[in-house]
Amino acid sequence: MDRSTESERFSASTKRRSPSRGWRFVVGALAAAAVITLGVRATVVDFFYIGSTSMESTLNPGEGLLVNRLAYKDAEIQRGDVVIFDGRGSFLPYERPNALDSLAWALRLAGSDAVYVKRVIGVGGDTVSCCGPDGRLSVNGVPVEEPYVFAGDKASDMDFDVQIPEGRLWVMGDHRSVSEDSRALLGAPGGGMIVTKRVIGKVSDVIWPLDSKRPIEGSSILSGLPNAE
Repeated sequence: MDRSTESERFSASTKRRSPSRGWRFVVGALAAAAVITLGVRATVVDFFYIGSTSMESTLNPGEGLLVNRLAYKDAEIQRGDVVIFDGRGSFLPYERPNALDSLAWALRLAGSDAVYVKRVIGVGGDTVSCCGPDGRLSVNGVPVEEPYVFAGDKASDMDFDVQIPEGRLWVMGDHRSVSEDSRALLGAPGGGMIVTKRVIGKVSDVIWPLDSKRPIEGSSILSGLPNAE
């Protein structure tokens, strides 16, 4: 047998197989990157798109949000924080998601029906009421100026007076006239109050589009209020 011919055949065979190996490497690398990305998003930081007008003008439709999943690992949720939460069991009936729901949740698709973004107005033990003679919302009997409320909106279009149980949150959108929030579920089981364990994380920044990048700070006005006695 001609050894040079055999060597040439082996070389040609190797060349024919190399593109396939290259594609397998690329696919494997992409799969590994996807797993790492999902792991980071599930435990450290996450990314969501705004799909509604309920938080204007603090957050606007089409903006991309960076969400800190570790914000409450060693800290309590504070009044004024803007949070992302799973609305199942409070804003929505809890149902076991099907395969498509699970995929949408994993990818954080815009317009996901289970994901909400609102501002925390009251925490466990607080009493939140609206509206006083001056038209303002009160927390623990103290009327609050709310500079983040959408221009031209009232503090609320409906009156309420609620006490928040421990482990729950009273949340409202900054665009009060269009926001479906804790007010919309008064009288329903749970009274529209979010279980703290359903909070996914704290909105820390708007990162998309690039010309709209900015940090999102909780309201120091709300965080400085006295606790309930």
